[in-house]
Amino acid sequence: MNDNLKQPEFYEMKLNPLKPKKALNKAFLKVKPNRTEIEGFKNYLTQLLDHINDGESEEFHKNLVIDFLKKTYYDPNYFVNTKGRNDLVIHNGDKATATAGVIIEAKSPTNKAEMVSKERLNVKPFQELVLYYLRERITAKNIEIKHLIATNIN
Repeated sequence: MNDNLKQPEFYEMKLNPLKPKKALNKAFLKVKPNRTEIEGFKNYLTQLLDHINDGESEEFHKNLVIDFLKKTYYDPNYFVNTKGRNDLVIHNGDKATATAGVIIEAKSPTNKAEMVSKERLNVKPFQELVLYYLRERITAKNIEIKHLIATNIN
């Protein structure tokens, strides 16, 4: 047997969950939201959670997430919508032609089998996010993607 032909080494990907205080950029920790912003966020979050309907489709829930994002922060300065096969994209500007900054893979709240967890990272939504990221980064030459998010609202 040829010693130059070694078996490939496989590495296990390990998830390293961070607490919000560790995950956030330190500059954000210095920004103090005002009471009106906090109350508005709480109100829109309550509306989002109240509208969850286990009998509805993934599309229904994706639209709830779009509404929540627009109401809480992104509208009118950032365009939030689908882009190609991507479930949701938050663009880095107010037009659909602006580069993607955040890619969100939305699943139905009842689709627990496909949802990412600490124990199961290598599932369909994660794989789709990696594919969408690579398409943006390599094909579209977009170096401005900051976040990939998988959500089922819960």
